[in-house]
Amino acid sequence: MLSISVGSVEDIVKYHLHYGKVNARWVPRTLTDVNKMVRMQAASRLLQQVEDEGDAFLKSIVTTDETWVHYFIPESQQSSLEWRHTSSPKPKTARRSRSAGKVMATFFWDWQGVIHVDFLTDARTVNAAYYSDLLATDVKEKIRSKWKTGGKRVALLQDNACPHTATTTMETMRKLKWNLLTHPPYSPDLAPSDLYLFGRLKSELQGMRFADDAVIQTVQEWIRRQPQVFFEKGIRMLPERWKNVLTPEASMLKTDMCK
Repeated sequence: MLSISVGSVEDIVKYHLHYGKVNARWVPRTLTDVNKMVRMQAASRLLQQVEDEGDAFLKSIVTTDETWVHYFIPESQQSSLEWRHTSSPKPKTARRSRSAGKVMATFFWDWQGVIHVDFLTDARTVNAAYYSDLLATDVKEKIRSKWKTGGKRVALLQDNACPHTATTTMETMRKLKWNLLTHPPYSPDLAPSDLYLFGRLKSELQGMRFADDAVIQTVQEWIRRQPQVFFEKGIRMLPERWKNVLTPEASMLKTDMCK
């Protein structure tokens, strides 16, 4: 149709128009226009708080989430890389799956470090009564002891899991007089634990095998080894994430990750 060669067409498309073929990325959920609007509204409000209050706002954030910690997590391809000469035989390993044994770990942390981590064994999961009681007892006391300031109000950043949004939990939050920050649905990219903490923890545990609940002690030791700046970085990256939501490219996205 153009009376030019296929090679010339490809050169124009690639090097002048800057197009390239890409594969679709499989994601668990397609965001609706409403989902995207809620994300943008939440990000705008949070950025406004950063502008109004500065570091004081970021330092008031306590974020929380739950994750399964398995007694055995196989090494990933990336973590199993090793130096070999070109003449050396390639290493091989059989594909293995995570062990059935696991504990549910609930983390509460801020810019200074982990405030409290709670473990549920025997594959038990978090429900509203358990979560609400955790907020009203251990977490409240540890925040009070750690912050040692009466005028500072907790800004709780949590996702929209059912135990977090249940009536029982909301009533506990009201009694505690904590400020609940808006977290849009299907947005682990805006949740510090999903985005930052859990991946680094589980990377450390890859290839290790635990007997029974020994994994709990290992997780606690890992927490103690992390410097304060590690946790501060996880909180300080939030404003940049919120800004990304408001970019023209982000507003046109049709998909997003989901836990």
